[in-house]
Formats: sequence, structure tokens, C-alpha cells
Amino acid sequence: MTNFKLIAVGDNCLDAYLNKDFVTVGGNALNVAVQWRRQGFDSRYFGALGPDEEAEIMFRAVEEAGLIPADIEIRPGASAVTLLTDDAGERRFLLESLGVGENYVPNPERYEALLHADWVHLGTNSSEQLVRRLVADGVPFSIDVSTRYFDLPLEGVPLLFASGPDDPTEPVEPLIARFNEAGARQVVITCGKRGSFYDNGSELFCANSVPVTVVDTCGAGDSFIATFLVSRFLEDRSEQAALTRSAANAAETCSHLGGFPQPIRAIPQWLLDKYDSVIRTAQRA
Repeated sequence: MTNFKLIAVGDNCLDAYLNKDFVTVGGNALNVAVQWRRQGFDSRYFGALGPDEEAEIMFRAVEEAGLIPADIEIRPGASAVTLLTDDAGERRFLLESLGVGENYVPNPERYEALLHADWVHLGTNSSEQLVRRLVADGVPFSIDVSTRYFDLPLEGVPLLFASGPDDPTEPVEPLIARFNEAGARQVVITCGKRGSFYDNGSELFCANSVPVTVVDTCGAGDSFIATFLVSRFLEDRSEQAALTRSAANAAETCSHLGGFPQPIRAIPQWLLDKYDSVIRTAQRA
């Protein structure tokens, strides 16, 4: 393990693939924390789960990935669950419930740990309050806004990750300019097969994606984020080298099911029973 202290904060999710009868564990923040751990870094994951059976699956996966289950808070309510079908990469979402992780803000003890971290990454669906506090306290952090570009305040955010257009004829510069105008200091745009772009505040860099036989794209962007953060800001690799290395790790993630290597478990019957009405309604649609 390195001496760097890295903490990912925010979303986790139990993804149930109904047409394939298996569940995987993921979520942007959790995936990033696991990828850091797989690369040999001292990483932690702060998030929330409900007191339910879904949480038991999540805790098992967190422990198997080498993270600390006790870092996760149990709060009244339900754990996050996504019900979906996947046909050759075409996903159809029947339910996306963020559960008690929505707008998650760590308790005081966990927030104190953020103040002493070498880097903090916030997952998608983060809390506006948390973003403002981290900026005010001068914490080195990043946030993945995905395609929800301006849902959160970006003034003073050190580094922003976003999903951009995969059409090579559509320039990314206007989008980056909008993020800069909103206050983001540095910006990374990932554009799928098109590649990635990094604006360091004064210069724009780009890198191609790495071709791979795709098994599952889930978590590829999170692997990119985890790799880029340590490559550029902790290992001090060049902008170009960081983008290239991140693209390679993202491609590797596409070669297996789930956002990180994990046992693939059958959907438990209790989960199907719990969401039976949702599934039936979606199937009739």
C-alpha cells in the first residue's frame, strides 16, 4: 500500500439484471474506491445503506474488495437498487432508486477524515451541501457529474469529470468553456470510443480510447477516473500519460461483468418478490 489517503464518497448500488438473472454491486463512488484499492492505494469508501437485505449483499462485496465495511453508515430507509435489462449493451432501466445514499453527507467523524485526505472523489448524485463545504475547506477533490452537467454548484471545484459527445464532429471545447464559466478549475471529458479530453486550465489534451472486446461497459468510466486521479495528481505523470493510462484501465474494466471483478450472484427470490409490482408494470409497458 502507498501512503496516499484516498476517499470516495457517495453513491453505491445493487444492480439487478432481470433478463440475465444476476446482480452486481457498483456505483460511481464505490467503484472508484475499489479501483484505487486494486491499484495498491490506501482507499476508503464513505456512503450509506439501509437496514435491509440489499445492504447485506453490499457489505459482503465491499469486504471482498478489501474496503472497510464499517466506513459505511446505516441510515433509516432503503438501500439503492437498480432494476434493468441488458440486450447486447442496450440497457433498459425499470427502476433507479438512490435510496438513503441520495444527497449523502458524511457524519462529523467521517467528514474530519476528508479534511486530511490526499484526494477525495465525489460520485454522481452528490450533495450540494457537501460540494460547498469541501470547496470552503480547501479539500483537494473531484466530482463526476456524468451528463447532469449543472445540477451542482461548480464554483471552485478543483476537478470535474463529465460524459461528453461520442460524435467526433461535435467539438468538446464549448462544453468545457461552460464548465469553466461555472467555476470548475480543471475538466476531464470522457467520450466513449471517441476518447477523452483534459483541460488543465490552460491547455487541452486528448487521448484515444483503447479497443477491447466488450463484455460490460459498467464502471469503465469509474476505472478511468480512479486511474487518472492517481496518475496525474499523486504520481505526477504528464497530462498525456495520465489520459493514456486511464483509457487502458477503462478498457480492461469492459472485459468483465460489473464495475470491478466480483462474484456474480443470482438475483435472490426475495428481491424479485419485493419489486414484483414494479417488474410486472414494466413488462406490460
